[in-house]
Amino acid sequence: MLTNSHGSLTEMPKIIQQAALSNSSKRISAKIVSNTPGRLRLRVALPHRENGEIQRIANALAAQSYINQVQINIHHGSIAIKHDAKDDTLKNIVTTLTDLGVIFADITEGNSEAAVGITNAIVNLNKKVELATKGEIDLRVIFPLGLSILAVRQLLAKGLQFEIIPWYVLAWYAFDSFIKLHGVSKPQSTNNG
Repeated sequence: MLTNSHGSLTEMPKIIQQAALSNSSKRISAKIVSNTPGRLRLRVALPHRENGEIQRIANALAAQSYINQVQINIHHGSIAIKHDAKDDTLKNIVTTLTDLGVIFADITEGNSEAAVGITNAIVNLNKKVELATKGEIDLRVIFPLGLSILAVRQLLAKGLQFEIIPWYVLAWYAFDSFIKLHGVSKPQSTNNG
C-alpha cells in the first residue's frame, strides 16, 4: 500500500489537483522552431518572455543529465537546448518542458524578426528625416508626395492609359497612404450628458 507524507491516501488527489491548478496558471506558450540531432530550439510566445520565467525553464533543463547546454535569448524568446541525441532524449525534453508548464502551440502573435528589423530601420530613417528638416516633414509626408508626383508624371507622359500602372492607381495609393499614415480620428462628441 502506498502512503504519502501526509499519512492519508485521500489527501494525495487533492494535492495533485492543487499542483495542476497552480501549474495551469503558469502555462507558457512555445513553439519548436528547430529540431536537429543533438539540438532543439524553442521560441517562447511574446507575453511569456520574462527573464524569470525563461531562466527558470533553462535552469530546470540544465539540471537534466541528458542535456549538455542550454542557451537563452530573452529578447527573441529563444531557448536553445543541446542534448546527447539518444533515442528517448527528445521525448524526455518535451516531458520536462510540459511538466514546467510549457504548452507547444503555433505562436502567431507578435511580429517576426524581419518585420521588427524593417520597422526599426524605417523608424530610424524617419527620425533622421525629421531631424534634417527640423520637424517640418517626415516620411509620412514624403511617401504620399512621391506617389503623387509619380501619378502626375504618368498622367503627363502616358495620358489616360489603362494598361500597366495607370495614373489613378498611383493617385489612389498617394491618397490612401496619406490617410493611413496620418490616422484620421473621429470627432469627439460634445455631449455633456
